Parts: sequence; C-alpha cells; structure tokens
Amino acid sequence: MSSTPALIAAEGPRDTIDLNIADMTCASCVGRVERALRAVPGVEDAQVNLATERAAVTVQRGAVDAAALADAVTRAGYAATPVPADEASVSAEAGHADFWSGPWPVAISAALSVPLVAPMVLEWFGIHAMLPGWVQWLLATPVQFVFGWRFYKAGWKAVRAGAGNMDLLVALGTSAAYGLSLWQMAMAHDVMPHLYFESAAVVITLVRLGKWLETRAKRQTAAAIRALAALRPDTAQVRRHGVEATVPLAAVRVGDEVIVRPGERIPVDAEVIEGSSHVDESMLTGESVPVPKRAGDRLTGGAINAEGLLVARTVAVGAETVLARIIRMVEHAQAAKAPIQRLVDQVSAVFVPVVLALAAATLLGWGLVGGDWTAAMLNAVAVLVIACPCALGLATPTAIMAGTGAGARAGILIKDAEALEVAHRVSVVAFDKTGTLTVGKPDVVALIATDGDEAALLARLAALQFGSEHPLARAVLAAAAARGIAPLPASEVRALPGRGIAGVVDGQPLQLGSEALRASLHADAGPLQAEAERLRAEGRTVSWLMADGRVAGLVAFGDAVKPGAAPAIARLRAAGIRTVMLTGDNPGAAAQVARALGLDEFQAEVLPEDKAARVTALKRDGAAVVAMVGDGINDAPALAAADVGIAMSTGTDVAMHAAGITLMRGDPALVADALAVSHRTVRKIRQNLFWAFIYNVIGIPLAAAGLLNPVVAGAAMAFSSVSVVGNALLLRRWHPAGAGAASARSTDEESR
Repeated sequence: MSSTPALIAAEGPRDTIDLNIADMTCASCVGRVERALRAVPGVEDAQVNLATERAAVTVQRGAVDAAALADAVTRAGYAATPVPADEASVSAEAGHADFWSGPWPVAISAALSVPLVAPMVLEWFGIHAMLPGWVQWLLATPVQFVFGWRFYKAGWKAVRAGAGNMDLLVALGTSAAYGLSLWQMAMAHDVMPHLYFESAAVVITLVRLGKWLETRAKRQTAAAIRALAALRPDTAQVRRHGVEATVPLAAVRVGDEVIVRPGERIPVDAEVIEGSSHVDESMLTGESVPVPKRAGDRLTGGAINAEGLLVARTVAVGAETVLARIIRMVEHAQAAKAPIQRLVDQVSAVFVPVVLALAAATLLGWGLVGGDWTAAMLNAVAVLVIACPCALGLATPTAIMAGTGAGARAGILIKDAEALEVAHRVSVVAFDKTGTLTVGKPDVVALIATDGDEAALLARLAALQFGSEHPLARAVLAAAAARGIAPLPASEVRALPGRGIAGVVDGQPLQLGSEALRASLHADAGPLQAEAERLRAEGRTVSWLMADGRVAGLVAFGDAVKPGAAPAIARLRAAGIRTVMLTGDNPGAAAQVARALGLDEFQAEVLPEDKAARVTALKRDGAAVVAMVGDGINDAPALAAADVGIAMSTGTDVAMHAAGITLMRGDPALVADALAVSHRTVRKIRQNLFWAFIYNVIGIPLAAAGLLNPVVAGAAMAFSSVSVVGNALLLRRWHPAGAGAASARSTDEESR
C-alpha cells in the first residue's frame, strides 16, 4: 500500500539493489532465488520476477553489496549480475539473444524430431514406414543431450540446492522415455520393439518452442519501457562559451545551454532562456495538444520541439531527468509482486515435490497393479511433463507488466503492483480541491471600492502584494498588469500571520486580509457586507482592504473548475464509486464546487494535518477502500493514509513519492482511467491463474490415468505458458476513456 514508503523511512535507512537473474524457468525457481537472497545477512526483503528476470533486494544501508547477493544466487544454482545504475531498462536491451536462446535450436530440434513422429502419423493411414531403432536413436540423441542439455544443467543445480523446478521435471521425464527406449532396444531379439524416442525428442522440442514463444511475448509486454527509453536522443547540441558543438548525451552537464531546433527531441530537462515554440509531450503525458513554451518555462527531456528554435539551460541530466524517473517507476512496478502472487509462491514452493510424488505413485500404481511397467513409465513421464509450473510463474507478472505498460502509455504511472491490484476495489475517491479539481490559479473576479474608484483600489492592492509569491498576490498583480496599472510604492510591509498583510502606501496605513482581520480591526463593512456574502455564496474568496481603520473596498478571488473534472466525477459515480472532496476552503466555496461537479459529499475547512484523519475515517465508514487524489505537500499524509494514493504530477514531488499512482497530466479523467486499467489487469491475473491451475488440475489426473501420452502432455504444457502470456498481451489493446484517449491511442500506435 501507499503507506509503505513512510514505514520504511521510520525503520531506518535502506537501499534497493537490482539484479539481473539468469537461468530461471518457473515459479519454483523464483521461490528458491528469493529464499537464497533473504538468507543473506543484512537483507530485509527480496522480490524476484520471472517475467522481467530481475530481483529487487531491499537491504540495510551499507550492510551488504551486490557481489554478496550475486554469490548467494550463484550458490542457489542461478546466475546474477548487478543492474548498472545508469541502465535505463533491461527490457530496452533485450533482443540481443545468443544462438541458444533464439529460434535456431528449436528449428533444428524440430527437424530431428519430425522423422520420429512422421511414421506414427502415417500409421493412421495404413502406411508402415517405421525407422530402424538405431536411426531413431541417432535422431533422438542430439535432441536429448545437445538441445536438451539446458534441462539437465538447471535440473542438476536444483537437486544440488535441495529443490526442484521445471527443468528437473523435463529432464526426468524425457530421460525416462529415452532410457526405456534404450532398454527395449537392448532386450529385443530380432523383433522391432516399441520405442519412445519420439516422446523424449518431441517433448524437448515443444518445451523449447514454448520458452522461445514465451520470451518473444514477454518482450512485447515491456514495449512501454522500450518506447520510453527510445525517446532519448543519443546526442545534444550544446553551446559553451559561445561555441556550439554536438556532444554525446552523457557529456551534457547541469548548467549547460542546449539548443533544440524545430522537429528535434529535447535531450534533457531544461529551462527555456531564449526563443518560443510549442512542444509535443504526448509520449510523456498522453496530452495530444502541443504545449506553448517561452522563456522561463520548463522543458522535459524526450518531448519534441515543434516550430521554433529554443535555447535552454540544463537543470537535470541522466538518472535525475523526468523521463529516467518515469522509466524507473514503471520498471519497479513491473518487477514488483502483487499480493495475489503470494498465493502462487506458496503453491509453487511445494508444487514440484508433490508432482514428483504423484509421478512415483503413478509409476508404482501402474507397475504393481497392472503389471505393465512400460505403460507405467510412460504415464509417469506424462505426469512429469504436463505438470511443469511455467504458467503459474508467468500468470501474474506478465499481466502486471502489460497493465503498467498500458497505463504508462496513457499517462498513468503505477509505482507498485500492490496499488495496481488494490485500485480495482476502490469504492470511495477523495479529492483535494485546489489544483486537483480546480485549476489552482486564483483570478480576481470582483473589485468593489467604497468610493467607486476600482483602478485606485487595484493600485493599492498591488502595492501591498508586490514581490509576494502567494497565489492570491500573484492574482492581484496579474489583474493590475492586465489593466496597465503599475503598483504604487509601499513601505513597512509586513505579514499578519493567518490574517493578511499590512503596509504604508502614499503615507496611508493599509491592511489587506480576511474577514477575521476586518473584524479584529472593528472596521464596518457597511453596504459591502451583503455583496461579500453573495460572493462567498458563489464560492469566492473575499479579502478586505482597510485604510485608517475603515473599509476601503473588497477583492474577490475565484478558482476555475478544471474542464474535465465534471465528466470525470460523472464516470466515477456511474461506476458506483462515491466521490468526496476534502478542502481547507470555506463551506460556501466548497459547496459551489461540489454542486458544479456533482460530488456526493464535501468536507470544508479541513486543516492539512487533519486530511489523513479524514481519509482514515472514510476507510472505516462501511469498510470502504479509499483512493485519495491530491497534488500538494499538504496532501502527502492523506495520500499515504489512503488504500491507494493518486498524485497529480503537476503538483509536488512529495505528493508523488507518497502516492502509489502518479497521473502525468493534471486531468481528473485519468483517475477513472487508472481504476479502469486496474480492473482490466486484475481480471487478466485471475484469468491467467485460472488457466494455469486448470491445465494441471485436468492434465495431471488424465496423465496419471494413462489418457495422455508424453507428446500431448508436452504440447499442453508449452501451450499453457504461451496462452497465459498471450492473454496478458491483450491488455495492450486497452485505451483510456478520458480526455486523453485519442492521444494515448496515437502514442500506442507509435510505440508499436
């Protein structure tokens, strides 16, 4: 849950070490690697992902290094290498496979196996073309001991480690069929014995085919990361000491001036210092409309410059850029385990020993009761082959990879798998107001001077607010600039904590602030009181200007509702989700926004420190699963307290760190889209687990009963893994229904 980061921080400093793990083949391998890593002193936790072939190891800071972890993995029978700190994505590097992991071993193994199977097929048509035993042996032996060597190697490592895995099952099953055939040949006297070389060869071929197809499919689940990694150009045009030069991206430093011409990708995060243009950020945010940029605006590496020449000063490079952080976030989500995976791990831990026991029982049962030891051996082989737990190990991680990838293309970054799984059960969504449902930039909507001179009133207001960074101050200064009014000089300006500001303008003491400030000064509002009440009823924030202890006028501020907020709330309510707004604003302003958006409930005048308590109360209300949506530092405790924290990337880094899901656009429609992709992903996980289990639930009894020969068992086992990964890949077809749907679709097309 989203509270995890806070808990970790409280328990002491920790680091996460990422490792690439090689030679894993099934869920049992995952469990063994995790146990080996957790046994290393100083390791707090280890999560291994079969689909990404990575391990994320949480360690006490300084207690253990990557080399010690790699040694532990090696002793468990696998290979491990640390992930370089600057590696963008293992997925992006995938594809440079060697000969043995490519299609050629499958093709050669198939070519050797076809002559063994063909006579059996021809027998159905009355054609007798059985190959001599020695020819069958010549064809089957390279398949068994060359192309099947990986199963012996990995199976032996498993035995040495005191455990079992898929490779051990395949090695035992095919060796039994191969050995039985040799025995039959040795015992035959001038009679063609029934041989089972084709069973051993075809099973190895089918398993290798399944693993190759599975690897290809897993690469497609990582397409989102590859698309993100491809956004970074290899070089950048840098201007140093007035001289322009093209340098490798790794050579760019913070403070360098980079030149981005029309049509080029922005190489680093930077701030515009010269020029103006429009920038296409669709691959990062899902927003299809180009964003205008001019001096002072931030540029994000990976975006595309449109029509103008831009000169920008670098503010972040390498791993600190927004794009690099996005890639890391998606990678960590894809490598993490959903809670439902724990059940799979528990089953996998005992699966192989149980299968070995069932195979032994099948052998003894058929041999002792039926007296046919040949049939007993073949049925035991079928049990061993069909029970390989590949599909179990792939069911959850492939769906998570595909789901997080689909979300990333739509501008929804899911930080951890637990948030992805929990989000589908959300029944209440709590929203912050300012910056989340509203634009977050207040404007001056009303000016009323007691003497009727609004220009003079605005000039005095601007004088008091000049130099302030407060949002209301910026609104006043923007209104003055729009009317061409220059702020008057002010002196003795000071803040009145919690109430407003005071100063001297043109020799006259002025105070500007809230209703509480006006009341404390005993300044009579007179006829403006009714106007102030009307403005508050409309949801406006009213400030009073007092001069010489009397009311000189009022200014009202309004914060516009985001255009997509009302449709987003309607989508959530249509899905049966209760919507609540938590805001520090007055009840009038809160009620106005709630009515405009159709919210189910609002809670006004909520102090920042009380938001987390309100979220906790919502969770207790009917045992609801609560998602909190916010963007500010003051929202971070509430985001951490919620079952699912959803942060707007337009807000603060603190909010994004506390949340399990980050929305790359400040569009409330993405909230419903995030819940939708969670629904789809969890559905795929359940479907995959169903198919993974059903293959074994049906297949093992059939094999034990003698109704499934080893060749069919091998085909079914291979198909189970491919079907599970293929089902997960259907998630790539998901598109958001919100405002960014069109751009997400175009982004998806580009990523393909």
